[in-house]
Amino acid sequence: MLLALKNWLTATEPEPADPLHAFKLSGENKYLELAIDKYNHDLYHFLLTQSDSELAKDVCQKTWLTVVEKRQAYHTCQAPKAFLFKVARNALIDELRRQKKLAYMESPEQHMPAQTEHESHSHQPLYNAILSLPLAQREAISLQLEGFSLQQIASITNSAQETIKTRLRYARAALKNELGADDE
Repeated sequence: MLLALKNWLTATEPEPADPLHAFKLSGENKYLELAIDKYNHDLYHFLLTQSDSELAKDVCQKTWLTVVEKRQAYHTCQAPKAFLFKVARNALIDELRRQKKLAYMESPEQHMPAQTEHESHSHQPLYNAILSLPLAQREAISLQLEGFSLQQIASITNSAQETIKTRLRYARAALKNELGADDE
């Protein structure tokens, strides 16, 4: 009877709008699980556009470990997704520096992540065109495609908004050139 009452009480508990904030305050794993369920797919997809699938998986895991280890560093003034992407971006840069691959990543012709099984073939030309962009442009356009504003992209990348605008303008021009005007 007590177990049934407990299940009923927890089942009616509303899901928090910001599971990272709830995790910061309580430390309860259920909020971390909610955050992972909500943001992990987008986080992994972003990392995949910036690296290969193995590195994307590793950095994604490191991002969540960092969230667990430094949960008090989260501030509610940021969107939870923006916070996670910033942590992931920093972890990716650290890992690329550690592996001495950061310069390697700047040259997109040398590095094309393998297509994953779940990717749609209808989006493959756009995906390949994005991968052909220089790292800074690829990062900016990928973040914009994830739904981030200019201000959020600037915060995630530690860049000025004008710099982000320029990167996006060059990225769009390159994509338009690569795909043709009809494929916008």
